[in-house]
Amino acid sequence: MPLLQMQGICKSFNGISVLDNVSLQVKTGEVHALLGENGAGKSTLMNILTGSLRRDKGSIVFNGEHIEDNSIKQTEEKGIAFVHQELNLFNDLKVFENIFINKELTGFLGHLRKRDMISQCKELFLKLNVNIDPNVYVSSLKTSEKQLLEISKALFFKAKLLILDEPTTSLNQDEVAHLFEIVNALKKDGISFIFISHKMPEIFEYADSYTIFRNGQYIDSGAIKDTSPLEVTSKMVGKEQNNLNIYKKRDLGEVVLELDHLSGMGFNEVSFKARRGEIIGMTGLQGCGSSEVMQCIFGINPKISGDIRVKGKSIFIDSIHKAMRNGIALLPANRKENSVIPDLSILENMYIAEHTLSASKFHIQKDLELKRYQKQKNALSIKAQDPKMSILSLSGGNQQKVFIARWLNTNADILLFDNPNQGIDVGAKAEIYKLILDLAKSGKTILVNTLEIPELQKVADLCLVFFKGKVVKVLEHDEIDEHKIMMYSTNSMS
Repeated sequence: MPLLQMQGICKSFNGISVLDNVSLQVKTGEVHALLGENGAGKSTLMNILTGSLRRDKGSIVFNGEHIEDNSIKQTEEKGIAFVHQELNLFNDLKVFENIFINKELTGFLGHLRKRDMISQCKELFLKLNVNIDPNVYVSSLKTSEKQLLEISKALFFKAKLLILDEPTTSLNQDEVAHLFEIVNALKKDGISFIFISHKMPEIFEYADSYTIFRNGQYIDSGAIKDTSPLEVTSKMVGKEQNNLNIYKKRDLGEVVLELDHLSGMGFNEVSFKARRGEIIGMTGLQGCGSSEVMQCIFGINPKISGDIRVKGKSIFIDSIHKAMRNGIALLPANRKENSVIPDLSILENMYIAEHTLSASKFHIQKDLELKRYQKQKNALSIKAQDPKMSILSLSGGNQQKVFIARWLNTNADILLFDNPNQGIDVGAKAEIYKLILDLAKSGKTILVNTLEIPELQKVADLCLVFFKGKVVKVLEHDEIDEHKIMMYSTNSMS
């Protein structure tokens, strides 16, 4: 008997069907990949399973028990935990406080047993080989450490089924391997996992079985060993994907951005030149310094030494506004924390950067902004029904396109894309690749920072490989190779 069986699940919003008679079956002690493009219905089904949404029809049986309309708390008590892609941690609380939130250990007169909670956290981390101090504030952790903390938090309360939504997005290869060492050990104890991911190499390395959704409908399921990445991708998108390299060499213009021995927080002595129409890739292990270089160029973090030249002119960028006024834009990593303004509409999220630059204007001309919105919507193929709807109503890929449009509205010539395809499905990734190439063809200078080497193979003219804050190798487009980059980024090759 399977651990989880969901059958005939239906769900509609305002008369629009988002799940149409879908099914999912997960065995005890397996990693089950739940696959589909953004908007396929994966998150809706998981929210139904965990009590965030009520289903319209269908049945759910977990661990031999029928689940009706349970609350989130009741579902957790049954042993189902959801580790979201958008991390749900409290940055201003300590690690142990996050683990025990709403489940605090108390003693006489309700006093918190802090020592006991810290001690139990240490035991958990030791068992999982997670190197995190329970007594530090979560705000001090790296994104990868926050991801491991979320997973540890779920495991602490004896979950039988863990839903991992894009768990490896912010992890480097060593951290991914460590995560799945933990997963494989827990599988032996009979714990099951639903693994939501768009990374085919990881799916085929770590998952045991799969289920595919498309447009809210069940498409297929089976054992991973009996299928292939091409077959799975084709079923996800409803057609065969062209896996050929879409890169096209372009004529490049004059030097637009130059870094001369630039040093700052997390990097040292970085030098390179970027020409008009050029795409420069940046990569390395998590924390290698490439993201920090972008943050320095955009005025988030100060430089320590060296020079930044834009169009031949040396500039001192001491604020984000200064960077924006010099034609620089940054699409930051982690949409939830750094891009999404949840209380604003799609339209407002799109025009806010331009109006920050033109703050002297007394009024926002909605008619003008709607025209701009429609132009960007058509140009970037943004799938949105109504610009007045919340930005949260869009899939991850369409949110990312809105944020790209946000910066294109400022007429920036230098575009810094930090992990632009985080949590985006294969179809949306292809659209983002094409968009980056089209922007370069139009004369934009683009820096792309990513841990995904196939992404760089599709778009980059040059690739800068970082190790411990320094550029250790510059590769031409034809030299970009996953094995070669890993050797340089781990300092195994000189």
